[in-house]
Amino acid sequence: MSAPAEPVRGSAPIEPPGEWDAALLVARFALRESLRRKVFLVIALLTLAFLTLYGLATWQAFDAEGDLDSTTSTAGVDAGVVVGATLAGLAMFAILFLGTILAVFLTLGAVRGDAERGLLQPLLVRPMRRRTLLLGRWLGAVAVCVPYVVAVTLASFVLTDALGGWWPDRTLAPLAGLGLGVAIIAALALAGSVVLASTANGIAVFMLFGAGLTAGLLGQIAEAIGSDTLGDVAKVTTWALPFEALYQAGLAELTADTVGFTKLAISLGPFGGAQDAGPGLWLYSLAYLGAVGALAARAFARRDL
Repeated sequence: MSAPAEPVRGSAPIEPPGEWDAALLVARFALRESLRRKVFLVIALLTLAFLTLYGLATWQAFDAEGDLDSTTSTAGVDAGVVVGATLAGLAMFAILFLGTILAVFLTLGAVRGDAERGLLQPLLVRPMRRRTLLLGRWLGAVAVCVPYVVAVTLASFVLTDALGGWWPDRTLAPLAGLGLGVAIIAALALAGSVVLASTANGIAVFMLFGAGLTAGLLGQIAEAIGSDTLGDVAKVTTWALPFEALYQAGLAELTADTVGFTKLAISLGPFGGAQDAGPGLWLYSLAYLGAVGALAARAFARRDL
């Protein structure tokens, strides 16, 4: 019988990666899987189509705006600002929806779907913790969704400026609001994947997204008709789904420095009911994100694979 091999002198034992390094490793594999499935190619083509349509609409809208200048200038309204702000609000609405679709499809089957396919068990035997896996999958989704919505929103602002000569009064807040909003949606979808099947989770997240947008619409209606009760319902729903509040805050920052009758004309438009909730909204949204992550980790720890 041969003698057991002696350990090599001076060699250090191989330690498992730290929790953060492991989470980054999971995020990297998630991104690689998305590349293998050509998800990003489809996203690039659809985004190019969206920006092309938006550019065409912007060109036509500002071309028609020239016919309104003589009428609106006598009323003290800058038609170019009204058209530009309305188009930018429309772009933000569409981009938030596109970012939500991307976030959902990157996370809707991250836990239960992979568990049913037998992909999680080898990873979770050792040395990776379940919360590390969740963090990694969320980081992978955020690494795609947040840069995506920021880049496409910025591109829409550039198109509006190039074709109509209008730029938002504030740029950073709308970009940050959409980015944090889709990060929250990704967290909700990932948490849902712990307890729901992929199809049910996707439906649930899209219904939550629709509920948030409906709350914003109810807030505008409540302000128009002076209903305090309806306004309270809309406010509670919006804070329960803070991605909508972040979107509304970003809309408000588009025309933060606009005053006079031009501001009034924007307020009467489809995106004029935006509300800036102040710095407390950002702190609350970060706390909300942490709470969703903690609940997802707790539910995953109790789940049998």
